[in-house]
Amino acid sequence: MDTQWVQQVQQIRSFNRTLTERVGALDDRFLGRARPIGEARLLWEIGVEGSEIRALRGRLGLDSGYVSRMLRSLEHQGLVVTDVSPGDRRARRVHLTEAGQAERAELGRRSNDLAVSFLEPLSDSQRAKLVAAMGEVERLLSASMVSFAVEDPTTPDARWCIEQYFAELNARFEAGFDPSLSISADAHELTPPAGALLIARLRRQPVGCGALKFHTGAPAELKRMWVAPAARGLGLGRRLLHELEQQARAAGVDVIRLETNRALREAIELYRRNGYREVEAFNNEPYAHHWFEKRLS
Repeated sequence: MDTQWVQQVQQIRSFNRTLTERVGALDDRFLGRARPIGEARLLWEIGVEGSEIRALRGRLGLDSGYVSRMLRSLEHQGLVVTDVSPGDRRARRVHLTEAGQAERAELGRRSNDLAVSFLEPLSDSQRAKLVAAMGEVERLLSASMVSFAVEDPTTPDARWCIEQYFAELNARFEAGFDPSLSISADAHELTPPAGALLIARLRRQPVGCGALKFHTGAPAELKRMWVAPAARGLGLGRRLLHELEQQARAAGVDVIRLETNRALREAIELYRRNGYREVEAFNNEPYAHHWFEKRLS
């Protein structure tokens, strides 16, 4: 590793040590209660309405064995109960007991007190800097948690992403959007080796997608680029584009082409910033106003 990289790694490690000390993560009695931070966080995530256990695992990024052990501990404390999910008999759901509801409320009060203890010793300007810095750190950490993978375009998550993409185009295009009138990018066209669909996930939930259509001896087509509104501002569009270009290179593609609508101003700027040059129309896509091309090095 070069010197700058080593310094960055050391700064992150130092920050992690300070944070775990400051929030009390090193204490088995988090926030002065009779349980460690993991159990306290799980109790909070279950929420007043309860939650499916597999959804908890996904949100927290924990394996099933660890979650099961924490749930057994919380059940032993009389704070939660588990039963079969009414929507899916194969899934289990966890609920807070009356004691669990009271404990969750107490955790909320103590968490507020902890946050206040961060702010009280500081001046007004220091408080503003701390809160702004925490917001930026949270945004960047969220970005670092996003994963990308090529997936079957017929899965529920893939279909959901495409449906969200179509809905946004329909809302933003001047005359709406009808997929049947557009150049196709159907499931069989996005399945290797004919193509590839890339899904971006944050906390195991889909937050974006992008696809390629491959053509032997001809440029690949970039299709279905979309990022969920809640995940925008994390740089996912640029990273999706980079990952798709990597997929194209691996498939032996020299040139990527795409077309887009003038209403998608953010997309147009994204392509321009990342080396795509505007070219003459190369197809008859009825919804397109701009055509772009990039030669891959």
